[in-house]
Amino acid sequence: NRGGSMIAIKNERELQAMRQACKITAAARALAGEMVRPGVSTQQIDKAVHDFIVAQGAKPSFLGYHGYPASVCISINNTVIHGIPGGYVLQEGDIVSIDVGAFYQGFHGDCAATFPCGAISTQAQKLIDVTKQSFFEGIRFATRGHRVSDISHAIQTYVESNGFSVVRSFVGHGVGAQLHEEPEVPNYGSPGRGPRLLPGMTLAIEPMINEGTYEVAWLDDDWTVVTDDGALSAHYENTFVITDGEPIILTRPLED
Repeated sequence: NRGGSMIAIKNERELQAMRQACKITAAARALAGEMVRPGVSTQQIDKAVHDFIVAQGAKPSFLGYHGYPASVCISINNTVIHGIPGGYVLQEGDIVSIDVGAFYQGFHGDCAATFPCGAISTQAQKLIDVTKQSFFEGIRFATRGHRVSDISHAIQTYVESNGFSVVRSFVGHGVGAQLHEEPEVPNYGSPGRGPRLLPGMTLAIEPMINEGTYEVAWLDDDWTVVTDDGALSAHYENTFVITDGEPIILTRPLED
């Protein structure tokens, strides 16, 4: 029983492969973010990211995952997650959530961020900032001996104190040899619940934060998830490892 109900504890060799997978994944997110500007199509971003990941000797984790047709999820404005790249051309004022994974030497990295397209509203910028900061509020509790829901509670408390809402239909997760592993890591809930965190666990915390209601709806493509009220949504995610001390972010953004 490696740390609870089938939660994989990674050894040093496995962590080394994950570090490489996550480095590629973080660079792919950065590349996509740099391409977010008016006049660029979501398909162009997807192709560039696909080609970059393959050039690194890795595979896009999302391509073909349960039949997903692209290498990146690109979710714009009121789209929460799983937006499929296509002919849409980015416009000034859009907010653009990029979610990407890379599979390398048997392990996955997974990360996301929301980027402004040109000049955006003050409210949209606040949503992006609060979403990103909520990740860092949560990861403060990602240490040995805390429970999974201590992370969840910290995220929810911070987000709601800033007037936004936490999506409940989707959660963070373990990540490793599989893109989604045990345990689930909700972005809401009471503290002191769920498995205890142990060194060697690798998790992806991914707050999905809405401007209005937390309720969501699916579009007919069975992938795209949008806010029920049409308000904006933002997303931020990193893969990290629990250690004996502070957690280490494996998909560390280049700017940090």
